[in-house]
Amino acid sequence: MTAALALGCYAAAVGVVAPKALVRSAWPYRAPAVAVAVWQGLVLSFTIALALTTYHLVTPTWHLHNGMSGLLRFCGLTFDAPIPGTGPLGVPAVAVPASVALLPLARFGHELLRARRVRARHRGVLDMVGRHSARLRATVLDHDTPAAYCLPGRRPRIVVSAGALRLLSPAQLESVLEHERAHIAGRHHLALAATEAFARVFRWLPLAREARAQTALLLEMAADDRALRRHPRQALASALYTMAAGHAPGGGTGHAHGGALTASGPGAVVRLRRMLDARRRPHPALCGVVVTVAAGLPLLPPLLGCAPGMG
Repeated sequence: MTAALALGCYAAAVGVVAPKALVRSAWPYRAPAVAVAVWQGLVLSFTIALALTTYHLVTPTWHLHNGMSGLLRFCGLTFDAPIPGTGPLGVPAVAVPASVALLPLARFGHELLRARRVRARHRGVLDMVGRHSARLRATVLDHDTPAAYCLPGRRPRIVVSAGALRLLSPAQLESVLEHERAHIAGRHHLALAATEAFARVFRWLPLAREARAQTALLLEMAADDRALRRHPRQALASALYTMAAGHAPGGGTGHAHGGALTASGPGAVVRLRRMLDARRRPHPALCGVVVTVAAGLPLLPPLLGCAPGMG
């Protein structure tokens, strides 16, 4: 029961306290790719902690034996422990945490399949109404609204509207296209699908809501950073301003990565301010430390369950 209490408190801290602290921090916008790794680590760590908490609540305390089986029992984990009160056949206690862990995983698979079907339909429409530009390596859509977005996956495609071609200078256009190539190369749709799946399963949880919103924005910033490695800051910033603020009916355009990610609105304002901010990015060594911490977050719940006195 001590392990269940410790794991429950840890899950509460990760699910409620940590996201609020992370949102208030300034460093994630300076290192967006690293911040995405932290959000993913928190999501995975919470899921594991919740699964282990439910396990310790439904199974009795086990004691130390020899071998790997003994280590698992010492940590309160065993595959043959039945749930008390389930009759002579017994329901394996491991089924409870397994269901907790598999629920967001199944939802993740569902999100990937759903997005794949949406993209397939979208590609079919583009094949009929768009035209391929070998020079741009993109599909041109005859529409006055300035827009650029990508369809990731096995057959990735970048789409740009005729309105964007008309309004953007060559340097601006190339920076926007590089931004979309960054989304495809980074497989950003997978991170978005993961946070979307987690948010749908745990929609009442602050971590779920913030992880979904912040991951979408941070991935846009990460794509901005990749585009800025090859193109002037002014070109991308002015292109974003032109597309998001000045000329699109209804206030803006959008990006698509299986689902729509709008370039207009608060996200565009934050990205513009960030691009024009002269503050330096964090040192690579510091980023490495943060990534290591993010990778270690999922290991903390099992360690809590194995801590002395937690049996």
